[in-house]
Amino acid sequence: MKNIAVIGAGNMGSALIRGLVNSNIARPDTILVFDVDPGKLNALVQDLGVQGVADLDDAVNDSVDVVVLAVKPQVMAAVLERIANKITDSHLVISLAAGVPTRFILSKLNKPARVVRTMPNAAAMVGRSATALCAAGTADEEDLQLAMDIFSAIGVAVRVDERMMNLVTGLSGSGPAYIFAIMEGLTDAGVLLGLDRPTARKLTIQTVFGAAAMASSENVHLGELKDRITSPGGTTIAGLHVLERSGLGGILMDAVAAATRRGDELEPK
Repeated sequence: MKNIAVIGAGNMGSALIRGLVNSNIARPDTILVFDVDPGKLNALVQDLGVQGVADLDDAVNDSVDVVVLAVKPQVMAAVLERIANKITDSHLVISLAAGVPTRFILSKLNKPARVVRTMPNAAAMVGRSATALCAAGTADEEDLQLAMDIFSAIGVAVRVDERMMNLVTGLSGSGPAYIFAIMEGLTDAGVLLGLDRPTARKLTIQTVFGAAAMASSENVHLGELKDRITSPGGTTIAGLHVLERSGLGGILMDAVAAATRRGDELEPK
Protein backbone atom coordinates (compact mmCIF):
# COMPACT_ATOMS: atom_id res chain seq x y z
CA MET A 1 0.00 0.00 0.00
CA LYS A 2 1.38 3.39 -1.01
CA ASN A 3 1.99 6.23 1.42
CA ILE A 4 0.18 9.36 0.26
CA ALA A 5 0.76 12.97 1.27
CA VAL A 6 -2.13 15.32 0.53
CA ILE A 7 -1.26 19.01 0.56
CA GLY A 8 -4.52 20.92 0.94
CA ALA A 9 -7.60 19.78 2.86
CA GLY A 10 -10.22 21.96 1.18
CA ASN A 11 -13.31 20.59 -0.52
CA MET A 12 -11.48 18.57 -3.18
CA GLY A 13 -8.59 17.42 -1.01
CA SER A 14 -10.83 16.29 1.83
CA ALA A 15 -13.20 14.58 -0.64
CA LEU A 16 -10.30 12.58 -2.05
CA ILE A 17 -9.04 11.66 1.41
CA ARG A 18 -12.49 10.53 2.54
CA GLY A 19 -12.92 8.53 -0.66
CA LEU A 20 -9.57 6.78 -0.23
CA VAL A 21 -10.37 5.81 3.35
CA ASN A 22 -14.02 4.87 2.82
CA SER A 23 -13.21 2.72 -0.23
CA ASN A 24 -10.30 1.01 1.56
CA ILE A 25 -7.93 2.02 -1.22
CA ALA A 26 -5.68 3.50 1.47
CA ARG A 27 -5.52 3.04 5.23
CA PRO A 28 -5.75 6.21 7.34
CA ASP A 29 -2.27 5.61 8.74
CA THR A 30 -0.80 5.75 5.21
CA ILE A 31 -2.22 9.23 4.51
CA LEU A 32 -0.33 12.34 5.58
CA VAL A 33 -2.22 15.64 5.37
CA PHE A 34 -1.20 19.29 5.53
CA ASP A 35 -3.40 22.38 5.40
CA VAL A 36 -2.83 25.98 6.39
CA ASP A 37 -6.19 25.90 8.21
CA PRO A 38 -5.74 23.96 11.48
CA GLY A 39 -9.50 23.53 11.77
CA LYS A 40 -9.82 21.67 8.49
CA LEU A 41 -6.76 19.57 9.26
CA ASN A 42 -7.90 18.62 12.76
CA ALA A 43 -11.37 17.70 11.52
CA LEU A 44 -9.92 15.15 9.10
CA VAL A 45 -7.52 13.76 11.69
CA GLN A 46 -10.34 13.31 14.21
CA ASP A 47 -12.93 12.00 11.74
CA LEU A 48 -10.75 9.62 9.73
CA GLY A 49 -7.63 8.95 11.75
CA VAL A 50 -5.24 10.24 9.08
CA GLN A 51 -1.91 11.74 10.06
CA GLY A 52 -1.80 15.54 10.18
CA VAL A 53 1.28 17.73 9.97
CA ALA A 54 1.38 21.39 10.96
CA ASP A 55 4.22 22.41 8.63
CA LEU A 56 4.40 22.04 4.86
CA ASP A 57 8.06 21.06 5.17
CA ASP A 58 6.99 17.90 7.01
CA ALA A 59 4.47 16.82 4.35
CA VAL A 60 7.02 15.49 1.88
CA ASN A 61 9.60 12.97 3.05
CA ASP A 62 11.36 9.81 1.92
CA SER A 63 8.60 7.54 3.23
CA VAL A 64 5.96 9.20 1.00
CA ASP A 65 5.25 7.61 -2.40
CA VAL A 66 2.59 9.96 -3.76
CA VAL A 67 2.33 13.73 -3.25
CA VAL A 68 -1.14 15.10 -4.04
CA LEU A 69 -1.28 18.86 -4.61
CA ALA A 70 -4.87 19.78 -3.73
CA VAL A 71 -4.25 23.53 -3.56
CA LYS A 72 -5.75 26.51 -5.35
CA PRO A 73 -4.10 27.43 -8.67
CA GLN A 74 -3.00 30.83 -7.38
CA VAL A 75 -0.85 29.31 -4.63
CA MET A 76 0.50 26.39 -6.67
CA ALA A 77 3.75 28.19 -7.59
CA ALA A 78 4.57 28.99 -3.96
CA VAL A 79 3.83 25.43 -2.83
CA LEU A 80 5.92 23.89 -5.61
CA GLU A 81 8.86 26.17 -4.87
CA ARG A 82 8.62 25.24 -1.18
CA ILE A 83 8.70 21.47 -1.75
CA ALA A 84 10.89 21.35 -4.88
CA ASN A 85 14.07 20.39 -3.03
CA LYS A 86 12.26 17.50 -1.32
CA ILE A 87 10.80 15.93 -4.47
CA THR A 88 12.85 13.02 -5.82
CA ASP A 89 12.34 10.44 -8.55
CA SER A 90 10.74 8.19 -5.92
CA HIS A 91 7.75 10.57 -5.64
CA LEU A 92 4.72 10.64 -7.91
CA VAL A 93 3.36 14.19 -7.94
CA ILE A 94 -0.38 14.52 -8.65
CA SER A 95 -1.95 17.92 -9.22
CA LEU A 96 -5.65 18.71 -8.75
CA ALA A 97 -5.28 22.40 -9.61
CA ALA A 98 -7.57 23.48 -12.44
CA GLY A 99 -5.84 25.16 -15.36
CA VAL A 100 -2.26 24.53 -14.21
CA PRO A 101 -0.33 22.75 -17.00
CA THR A 102 2.30 20.13 -16.27
CA ARG A 103 5.01 22.24 -17.92
CA PHE A 104 4.40 24.87 -15.22
CA ILE A 105 4.64 22.25 -12.47
CA LEU A 106 7.84 20.80 -13.92
CA SER A 107 9.38 24.26 -14.34
CA LYS A 108 8.78 25.07 -10.66
CA LEU A 109 10.16 21.73 -9.52
CA ASN A 110 13.17 22.51 -11.73
CA LYS A 111 14.06 18.84 -12.26
CA PRO A 112 12.79 15.72 -14.03
CA ALA A 113 9.78 14.48 -12.08
CA ARG A 114 6.90 12.02 -12.30
CA VAL A 115 3.83 14.22 -12.70
CA VAL A 116 0.14 13.46 -13.27
CA ARG A 117 -2.33 16.26 -13.83
CA THR A 118 -5.97 15.65 -12.95
CA MET A 119 -9.29 17.45 -13.37
CA PRO A 120 -11.96 16.15 -10.98
CA ASN A 121 -15.26 17.96 -10.49
CA ALA A 122 -17.43 19.05 -7.58
CA ALA A 123 -19.28 15.72 -7.47
CA ALA A 124 -16.14 14.32 -5.82
CA MET A 125 -17.72 15.53 -2.59
CA VAL A 126 -20.40 12.85 -2.96
CA GLY A 127 -18.13 10.21 -4.49
CA ARG A 128 -19.39 10.77 -8.05
CA SER A 129 -16.62 12.78 -9.68
CA ALA A 130 -15.79 12.67 -13.37
CA THR A 131 -11.98 12.92 -13.34
CA ALA A 132 -9.67 13.25 -16.33
CA LEU A 133 -5.95 12.49 -16.02
CA CYS A 134 -2.79 12.89 -18.08
CA ALA A 135 0.85 12.07 -17.39
CA ALA A 136 3.96 14.17 -17.96
CA GLY A 137 7.64 14.37 -17.12
CA THR A 138 9.07 10.95 -16.30
CA ALA A 139 5.70 9.47 -15.27
CA ASP A 140 5.07 6.09 -16.89
CA GLU A 141 2.11 3.80 -17.45
CA GLU A 142 2.36 2.41 -13.93
CA ASP A 143 2.20 5.93 -12.48
CA LEU A 144 -0.87 6.79 -14.55
CA GLN A 145 -2.59 3.58 -13.48
CA LEU A 146 -1.83 4.34 -9.84
CA ALA A 147 -3.40 7.76 -10.25
CA MET A 148 -6.43 6.17 -11.94
CA ASP A 149 -6.81 3.82 -8.97
CA ILE A 150 -6.57 6.70 -6.50
CA PHE A 151 -9.23 8.77 -8.27
CA SER A 152 -11.54 5.80 -8.70
CA ALA A 153 -12.14 6.32 -4.96
CA ILE A 154 -14.25 9.39 -5.77
CA GLY A 155 -15.96 8.38 -9.02
CA VAL A 156 -14.99 7.64 -12.60
CA ALA A 157 -11.52 8.37 -14.00
CA VAL A 158 -10.55 8.61 -17.69
CA ARG A 159 -7.31 9.33 -19.54
CA VAL A 160 -6.98 12.24 -21.95
CA ASP A 161 -4.22 14.09 -23.77
CA GLU A 162 -3.15 17.19 -21.86
CA ARG A 163 -4.19 19.43 -24.75
CA MET A 164 -7.77 18.40 -23.90
CA MET A 165 -7.56 19.37 -20.24
CA ASN A 166 -9.05 22.86 -20.54
CA LEU A 167 -11.86 21.34 -22.59
CA VAL A 168 -12.42 18.81 -19.81
CA THR A 169 -12.58 21.73 -17.37
CA GLY A 170 -15.23 23.41 -19.53
CA LEU A 171 -17.22 20.20 -19.96
CA SER A 172 -17.15 18.07 -16.81
CA GLY A 173 -15.40 20.52 -14.48
CA SER A 174 -18.01 23.23 -15.02
CA GLY A 175 -20.68 20.76 -16.10
CA PRO A 176 -22.41 20.32 -12.72
CA ALA A 177 -23.22 24.06 -12.74
CA TYR A 178 -24.88 23.70 -16.16
CA ILE A 179 -26.93 20.77 -14.88
CA PHE A 180 -27.95 22.70 -11.77
CA ALA A 181 -29.12 25.57 -13.98
CA ILE A 182 -31.23 23.14 -16.04
CA MET A 183 -32.59 21.55 -12.87
CA GLU A 184 -33.51 24.96 -11.46
CA GLY A 185 -35.41 25.72 -14.67
CA LEU A 186 -37.32 22.44 -14.51
CA THR A 187 -38.16 23.03 -10.86
CA ASP A 188 -39.36 26.58 -11.61
CA ALA A 189 -41.51 25.18 -14.44
CA GLY A 190 -43.19 22.84 -11.98
CA VAL A 191 -43.88 25.74 -9.61
CA LEU A 192 -45.14 27.94 -12.46
CA LEU A 193 -47.68 25.30 -13.42
CA GLY A 194 -48.91 24.56 -9.91
CA LEU A 195 -46.60 22.24 -7.99
CA ASP A 196 -45.24 23.24 -4.61
CA ARG A 197 -41.47 23.81 -4.75
CA PRO A 198 -40.38 20.85 -2.55
CA THR A 199 -42.35 18.44 -4.74
CA ALA A 200 -41.08 20.00 -7.96
CA ARG A 201 -37.51 19.86 -6.66
CA LYS A 202 -37.81 16.20 -5.62
CA LEU A 203 -39.26 15.19 -8.98
CA THR A 204 -36.56 17.13 -10.86
CA ILE A 205 -33.68 15.61 -8.90
CA GLN A 206 -34.98 12.07 -9.32
CA THR A 207 -35.62 12.67 -13.02
CA VAL A 208 -32.03 13.77 -13.60
CA PHE A 209 -30.67 10.99 -11.42
CA GLY A 210 -32.76 8.40 -13.24
CA ALA A 211 -31.81 9.69 -16.68
CA ALA A 212 -28.10 9.52 -15.75
CA ALA A 213 -28.56 5.98 -14.45
CA MET A 214 -30.26 4.96 -17.72
CA ALA A 215 -27.46 6.50 -19.78
CA SER A 216 -24.74 4.79 -17.74
CA SER A 217 -26.44 1.39 -17.77
CA GLU A 218 -26.62 1.08 -21.55
CA ASN A 219 -23.91 1.74 -24.11
CA VAL A 220 -26.23 3.26 -26.71
CA HIS A 221 -26.47 6.67 -28.34
CA LEU A 222 -28.20 9.20 -26.12
CA GLY A 223 -30.53 9.98 -29.01
CA GLU A 224 -31.79 6.40 -28.90
CA LEU A 225 -32.65 6.74 -25.22
CA LYS A 226 -34.49 9.97 -26.02
CA ASP A 227 -36.43 8.23 -28.79
CA ARG A 228 -37.57 5.48 -26.42
CA ILE A 229 -39.66 7.94 -24.42
CA THR A 230 -40.83 10.02 -27.38
CA SER A 231 -44.10 8.74 -28.85
CA PRO A 232 -45.66 10.13 -32.05
CA GLY A 233 -47.77 13.19 -31.35
CA GLY A 234 -47.17 12.89 -27.61
CA THR A 235 -46.19 15.19 -24.79
CA THR A 236 -42.45 14.57 -24.93
CA ILE A 237 -42.06 15.48 -28.61
CA ALA A 238 -44.05 18.66 -27.96
CA GLY A 239 -41.57 19.66 -25.28
CA LEU A 240 -38.55 18.59 -27.35
CA HIS A 241 -39.83 20.71 -30.23
CA VAL A 242 -39.55 23.80 -28.03
CA LEU A 243 -36.04 22.84 -26.93
CA GLU A 244 -34.93 22.26 -30.53
CA ARG A 245 -36.46 25.53 -31.70
CA SER A 246 -34.69 27.35 -28.86
CA GLY A 247 -31.35 25.80 -29.81
CA LEU A 248 -30.64 24.04 -26.50
CA GLY A 249 -27.93 21.86 -28.01
CA GLY A 250 -26.14 24.84 -29.51
CA ILE A 251 -26.44 26.81 -26.28
CA LEU A 252 -24.77 24.00 -24.32
CA MET A 253 -22.02 23.65 -26.90
CA ASP A 254 -21.41 27.41 -26.76
CA ALA A 255 -21.26 27.27 -22.96
CA VAL A 256 -18.60 24.53 -22.99
CA ALA A 257 -16.64 26.38 -25.69
CA ALA A 258 -16.75 29.63 -23.69
CA ALA A 259 -15.56 27.91 -20.52
CA THR A 260 -12.77 26.20 -22.46
CA ARG A 261 -11.59 29.51 -23.93
CA ARG A 262 -11.60 31.05 -20.47
CA GLY A 263 -9.51 28.17 -19.22
CA ASP A 264 -6.99 28.86 -22.01
CA GLU A 265 -6.87 32.53 -21.02
CA LEU A 266 -6.30 31.78 -17.33
CA GLU A 267 -3.60 29.15 -17.89
CA PRO A 268 -0.28 30.31 -16.42
CA LYS A 269 2.29 30.94 -19.14
